[in-house]
Amino acid sequence: MAIQFTQTEEKILALAGTDLPDCEQPFKAIADEVGVDEQTVIDLLADLKARKIIRRFGATLRHQKAGYGHNAMVAWRVPEERSDEVGEIFSARPEISHCYIRRTYPEWTYNFYTMIHGERPGHALEVVAELEKAIGIDDNCVLRSLKELKKTSMVYFK
Repeated sequence: MAIQFTQTEEKILALAGTDLPDCEQPFKAIADEVGVDEQTVIDLLADLKARKIIRRFGATLRHQKAGYGHNAMVAWRVPEERSDEVGEIFSARPEISHCYIRRTYPEWTYNFYTMIHGERPGHALEVVAELEKAIGIDDNCVLRSLKELKKTSMVYFK
């Protein structure tokens, strides 16, 4: 069953789904633009999260602009029985922004992925070496981006 939003809720969600206003009270700025009070915006987002319609509401770091321009997606072969343990170790690293498990295929048996952000050339590989030592697994494939073609968030309401 599809969720029906009011026109006002759609406007709030459209604005909340883009870059938030760069000010001390971004939810108030959204509220002012839509013509409601700040609490209405906060309540809508909190309700959607509580009902698990949205998973989270968070900031996205533009890592290149923040000085992390040397990045690598690393695919690992991690035994299934160690995935929670390894996930905790990887997730604790500040250089890792994404950490997830994917299905394997006969021609591609890597199951665990991390996005590692480095501050300088070679930094991401240093992190890989540290992670290999920490988990005792060195079976990985470092995938470097050749060119960024698109990087945007989903837009649900315009």
